[in-house]
Amino acid sequence: MPVFYDPSQMILLKDITLNNKRVDILIEGSLIKKISPSGEIMAETLPKDTDVVGCSGKVAIPGFINMHTHAAMALMRGIKEDVLFHDWLDFIWEKEALIDAEFVYLGTKVACLEMIRTGTTTFNDQYWFSPSAHLAAKELGVRPVISYVLLDKDDPIEAERQKELCTRMWEESLSWNDGSIFSVSVHSVYAVSEETILWASEFARSHNLKLHIHLSETEKENIDCLAKHGLTPTAYLERLGVLGDNLLAAHSLWLTDEDIEILGKHHVNCIHNINSNLKLASGYKFRYDELKNAGVNVCIGTDGAASSNNMDILEAMKTSALVQKAWTKDPTALPIPELLNMATVNGAKALGINSGKIEEGYLADINIVNTDSSFFLSPGSFEANLIYSAHSDCIESMIAGGKFVMKNHIIPGEKEILQRARAILREIQ
Repeated sequence: MPVFYDPSQMILLKDITLNNKRVDILIEGSLIKKISPSGEIMAETLPKDTDVVGCSGKVAIPGFINMHTHAAMALMRGIKEDVLFHDWLDFIWEKEALIDAEFVYLGTKVACLEMIRTGTTTFNDQYWFSPSAHLAAKELGVRPVISYVLLDKDDPIEAERQKELCTRMWEESLSWNDGSIFSVSVHSVYAVSEETILWASEFARSHNLKLHIHLSETEKENIDCLAKHGLTPTAYLERLGVLGDNLLAAHSLWLTDEDIEILGKHHVNCIHNINSNLKLASGYKFRYDELKNAGVNVCIGTDGAASSNNMDILEAMKTSALVQKAWTKDPTALPIPELLNMATVNGAKALGINSGKIEEGYLADINIVNTDSSFFLSPGSFEANLIYSAHSDCIESMIAGGKFVMKNHIIPGEKEILQRARAILREIQ
């Protein structure tokens, strides 16, 4: 597949705006090597093959980190609309029984195209046929967190099969050298047996892996867990000893005061997925301030495109802020700096990677924003215009891990990927 880069080639972003200052940004390998006032880094002093890119009038922002996705569901958007959550989930599980590795490979590629266009350089995925998802992301140049998903539905034979496959996938991941991250996923407390949850938690801890789970996504999940265990999902996981700073808890929506205290005590990472929550009517009262004040690291995600219908983090940021301000009746809720942190540095902290900032020594995960449009034609701050006014097509180019994966809105191989994906859609029809 054609690409824009030689991995050993330097990149120099000339005269780009960063934090309201015009600078030059030099990238070497996967890292930001130097940031200097505009004009101080002379192209003539660099290797002749350095990719020198003029960025006058453009703005550099960190690449976004989408902390909860089911990427291959990009080929399932719109297939089941206007139904209750558990009816939707049953339908999705029926369709997922029909998919194969090629479907996931192409679906993940489609998702990566969309995430590149909307500014995501790293995504935390939870889906099937994980080797295929890893290959798809690797080929398009974005950084995936690829998990093996445990979902045994209390079937002990299936549980043993999945444990064996998870172990094999972890062993395979030891040979990855592309910046990808392997993790373990437990689907939820209602779809995974207690014994498997305990095994997954111990496996993740013993191998220093992240553990990804859906937590208190719906009111029904809480009611059922209370009926079965006498505990909320959060308290149940604490009783099992699962909670810790390696836990990535998607949704975290139906939380009691005690739940929030527990999550903060264990330094859990909670992931807000506003568009999916709204669309499936799971809820909207995400307790951001309480979680933050308790010591929880709060991140943001899109969920899969079968429920959120797109993977646009910029849109998710805007919706999150608007809904938070509305339901709390507080226009100061979820201010812009904290909103941006949710989409960048907080995700990097959760994953343990040096990304989310444009600083020397950090991973070169950079979006280049073109501000030559009406959306930025105002005295308002760049950040306010970016989140509340502009759309993600203002992102003109993207660098992920020191490589251009999109340049001037062009992603190599895009048409071929879309053509192949259309041909495979018959598998779920």
